[in-house]
Amino acid sequence: MSQPYSQWKAMLAISKASLRAIFRSPSAVVFSFGFPLIFILVFGFIGGGSPTVRVGFTTSTDTTQNNRVYQLLMKYKTIRVVEKDAEALRTDLSKGRVTAILDIQPTNKGQAPFYKVTIQTSTASVDKLAILQSTIKDVIVNLDRSDAPNAPTYSSIDLPPPMPGRIYRTIDFILPGQLGFSLLSAAVFGVAFLFFNLRQALVLKRFFATPIRRSYIVFGEGISRVLFSLITAIVIIGVGHFAFNFTLVHGVVTFVELLILSLIGLIVFMGFGFIVSGIAKSESTIPPLANLVTLPQFLLAGTFFSIDTFPKWLQPICKVLPLTHLNDAMRAVAFEGSHLIDCGKQIGILGLWGVGVYAVAIKVFKWE
Repeated sequence: MSQPYSQWKAMLAISKASLRAIFRSPSAVVFSFGFPLIFILVFGFIGGGSPTVRVGFTTSTDTTQNNRVYQLLMKYKTIRVVEKDAEALRTDLSKGRVTAILDIQPTNKGQAPFYKVTIQTSTASVDKLAILQSTIKDVIVNLDRSDAPNAPTYSSIDLPPPMPGRIYRTIDFILPGQLGFSLLSAAVFGVAFLFFNLRQALVLKRFFATPIRRSYIVFGEGISRVLFSLITAIVIIGVGHFAFNFTLVHGVVTFVELLILSLIGLIVFMGFGFIVSGIAKSESTIPPLANLVTLPQFLLAGTFFSIDTFPKWLQPICKVLPLTHLNDAMRAVAFEGSHLIDCGKQIGILGLWGVGVYAVAIKVFKWE
C-alpha cells in the first residue's frame, strides 16, 4: 500500500532545491553578501561621524530673542534640537541619541562674559562633541566681533565630566542600515525574478501536474529565500561584531532578537517582490519596478545617515517607509539595549505594511 502524498515533504524538497540554486547564483551571493560587507568594511575602517548634532536644552535655558547665544546657535544647520522633558533627555544622552544637553545662563555681571554655556555630554556621544564645541565657539567668536569687540569674551564654556554611557561607533549606525537594505533588496529582487522566471519557464505549470498545493509551492520557495537571507544576516552581524566591535548589548539575546527582526522585515519585504513579479510584463521591466520600491528606501530610510539631516518637509515621508522602522528597531535593540517588546511601534507599523502589501500581492500575483 503506497503512503499518502506529503505536502510538507514536497515543500521542503522545493526549499532545498531553491536554496541550492540561490547559492549557485553568483549575482545573488554578491548582492546579498558582497555589497553590504564592502560598505561595512569601508565605514568600519573610516570610523567617521555624522555632521548633524542633536542637542537638548535645560528647562532653565532662556530661549527668547534676548538670548543672543541661543538665537545664533539655532541658525547653524548642523544643530538639531530635541524637545523632551529632562528625564527623557538624560536617557537619550546616556544612549547616544543626543550629543549633549546645553544650559545657557546669563552671568548677571553686567560685563563680559555675559553668558555661561554648560555642555553636558556622555561617553555614548563624545564622537560628535568636537563638532558641537566648534559650533559653539564659532557662535561666541561672532558675538565677540559684533556685540562685544572690546570685551575679553562674550560667553564662557563649561564642560563637566561626561555622563556614563556606551561608546557609540559609526558601525553601530551603519551596520543595521546595511543589513536592513540587504534584506529589502534580497526580498524584492529575489522573489520578483524567481517567480517571474518560474512562470515564464513553465516550472509552475509542471508543479501543477503534481499533487502539491499552490500554497506549499509559495511557502517552499519562500523558506529558501528566508534561510538564505538569515544566513546573510548572521554573516553581516558576525563580521561587524568581531571585526569592528559592533555593539550587541545583551550578547546572544540581542543577536537572536536581531534575527527575529530580520525575519519580520523579510516577510514584509517579500510581499513587494510578489507584487513586482505579478505586474512585470517582461524580465527587463523587473529591475525598474523593483528599484521604485528599494531605491527611495535606500536613500531616505536612514541607511547611511540619520533622517534628521533631511529637510523637515521630507522627514514625515521618511518616517512612513517600512525600512525606516526596521532600521530604527535594529539600532534600538543592538545599541540601546531595547527588547522586541520595546519596539512595538516599529513592529506594528511593519505589520500594517505587511497587511497592505500582501493584500495587493494577492490581487496581482499570477500563476501562469
